[in-house]
Formats: sequence, C-alpha cells, structure tokens
Amino acid sequence: MVRETREDLEARIEAALAAHFPDVELVDVEVRGGPAGTLTLFIDSPGGVDLERCSAVSHALDDLRERYALEVSSPGLNRRLRKPAHFAAAVGRDVAVATTEPLQGRRNYRGVLLAAGEATITLDLGGDGRVDLPLAAVAKAHVVHNFGSERRRPE
Repeated sequence: MVRETREDLEARIEAALAAHFPDVELVDVEVRGGPAGTLTLFIDSPGGVDLERCSAVSHALDDLRERYALEVSSPGLNRRLRKPAHFAAAVGRDVAVATTEPLQGRRNYRGVLLAAGEATITLDLGGDGRVDLPLAAVAKAHVVHNFGSERRRPE
C-alpha cells in the first residue's frame, strides 16, 4: 500500500468538498496514528460550521471513512493558520507562532499580527519590538482568542 502524502490527501479532500460543498473551506488536516489512524478535518464556511454541516461533510467522504476514523470539526476560536490567506484574514489579531528552527534566538512568538504576505508575516511583540518571520519557517500558528479583552488593532 502506497502511503498518501498530506498534500495528496488535502487535494483529494478539497476536490470532494468543491464537488459537494463549494462554500466549505478545508482549513487544516491532521493525521494521527498512522495510515489507519484518525483523520481530523477542520472546515469553515461563510455562515460558520455546525454539527449538521460536519456530519454532511463526513458522509460525503465515505472513501476516507473506510480508511480512517474520520473527525470533522470547525476551526474553533483558536483557529489554526497555515496558508497565506489564513494569516491575511487574521491581521490585527493576537497569534502564537512556533518556527521549525530558532530565529533570532527563539522558536516561539506571540504577538499581534501586523502584516501577512505570500512569504512573510510581521508580528508586534509588544515591548520586544517587531519581527518578520518567513512563512516557510512556520511549524505551527494559531489565533489566540482573549475572552473579554480582544486586542484587535484598528484597521
């Protein structure tokens, strides 16, 4: 059995979503436990994601349900950021970023996302100044939701 790459898996899922649910975006894919493990899909749509939408997406992906324990979920408040468009949509929000290798002596950053381009993001680290991080060096990133004290910067 040939192991499917993450990119191949994402392409298959995105094609199936486009055919059945053109308004649904695949935000992220997480595979745990190897080839027959758990496959978690994080989806979003303009009106949000509810249990009915998650169930419908799950049923539209029967071929994947035969190979994986399939979970379908909304991205939640602490939405993961992977693609340049995800970062662009989060400009002005608090974010946490972990890099693959230390940059400027550290791997973990938290601050307000000031700018997001195709190749670089800029964070305001408060008293620690600003930092430009190449997207290629980002291992993980997500929005940090601050209940009751949203720090969104004016646009």
